[in-house]
Amino acid sequence: MTEPLKQVHLAAHFPGVNNTTVWSDPEAGSHIDFSSFVHFARTAERARFDFLFLAEGLRLREHAGRIYDLDVVGRPDTFTVLAALAAVTDRLGLTGTINSTFNEPYEVARQFASLDHLSAGRAAWNVVTSWDAFTGENFRRGGFLPQEERYSRAKEFLATAHELFDSWHGDEIVADPATGTFLRDAKAGAFVHTGRHFDIHGRFDVPRSPQGRPVIFQAGDSEEGREFAAAEADAIFSRHSRLDTGRAFYADVKARLARYGRRPEHLLILPAATFVLADTDAEAEERAREVRRLQVSGATALRHLEFVWNRDLSAYNPEGPLPDIDPDTGEEHLARGRAQTREYRDRLATAREWRELAAAHGWSIRDLVIHTGNRQSFVGSPATVAAAIDEFVQTDASDGFILVPHVTPGGLDEFADTVVPLLQERGVYRTEYEGTTLREHLGLDHPDHPDHVRGTRRVAS
Repeated sequence: MTEPLKQVHLAAHFPGVNNTTVWSDPEAGSHIDFSSFVHFARTAERARFDFLFLAEGLRLREHAGRIYDLDVVGRPDTFTVLAALAAVTDRLGLTGTINSTFNEPYEVARQFASLDHLSAGRAAWNVVTSWDAFTGENFRRGGFLPQEERYSRAKEFLATAHELFDSWHGDEIVADPATGTFLRDAKAGAFVHTGRHFDIHGRFDVPRSPQGRPVIFQAGDSEEGREFAAAEADAIFSRHSRLDTGRAFYADVKARLARYGRRPEHLLILPAATFVLADTDAEAEERAREVRRLQVSGATALRHLEFVWNRDLSAYNPEGPLPDIDPDTGEEHLARGRAQTREYRDRLATAREWRELAAAHGWSIRDLVIHTGNRQSFVGSPATVAAAIDEFVQTDASDGFILVPHVTPGGLDEFADTVVPLLQERGVYRTEYEGTTLREHLGLDHPDHPDHVRGTRRVAS
């Protein structure tokens, strides 16, 4: 008997401070005006996407002591934006990255429970940790938590938040005017948590929300991150958008679920993906090359090279050869708040590799950065891109994608108008929303459902 086709899940990442944004494009708009968020969200909802995703920027990055201004800088508060978008959308899920290192469980649980009420059950939380003391300086906590303890705090943070969400069961409010009874249970919202990182007790003041708890996302790719996701998350925001690495990651994480009493469908794997579309594949390839050159200006190329060289390279021509001097291997780094500084731990080895590549291909500094950086995940005609996305899902390389356009706010429009209809024709993508909550969009059980499993804990209704 033929297996039914898997359904493709799609979401939209509002691009902010990242290397994919082309703010110099004539079509690019503001990354902080509410109209940009509205346009982007309404396009995603028109295309029947599962959710909109907002990343988090808790501090402007610096380079050589100055604000790194080559990308779009700044990002408004996540909860404020998502709450506002709840009023101008009806079905689109609202996912926000909120840090477990610099926040407190009561505050975050209260904000997500409120968002879930305001949106009628569309809230989701991407739980992340912070790796650098540089960001922590904004919170008077620069270095207060050793790196090896960040997942320990994150696990307890999430467990504590769940205790707060579950302190209301959902049937406490009677509001009977005849008897004057408002609450059935006078102990509603009572909680006590004593642990290594948190020791709190009191009353949680937001009644149980439509989803019970927000959908939980996780974005870590380390061994600890994968295990955390297998135990606790509903979905993973993955970076594996190639078929080979996607299938390996998919198989690895899904295999971990059984030891937590979970089934493969309890956890969705959704890589981030960029795209370039055109009428033909050849035109799309040419357009993709143009986009990459816009993404990597000469100034951006030099700054990227400085992540490895850890030296001021402003005197070098980005269209010329790589520096003949070696990187500075000292502990102090020129770039602060950039994840790339962790990727190039052996600077001398990376410099040797890049020199060999540049010499072999005749690349300039800018050419090297363009070719060694992240390329677009999907390039081609709408038919080619639809087929590629479908192949990923049907062959267990992902359950769908979180799309990151390179132009804001209109960069999602072409995909919605051309690729989505083709996925619908293939029978692998919804034509209408079947449910109202994000859990329903993603095919996830409600936490109060008898079969719902989170980690090793079964939640009974």
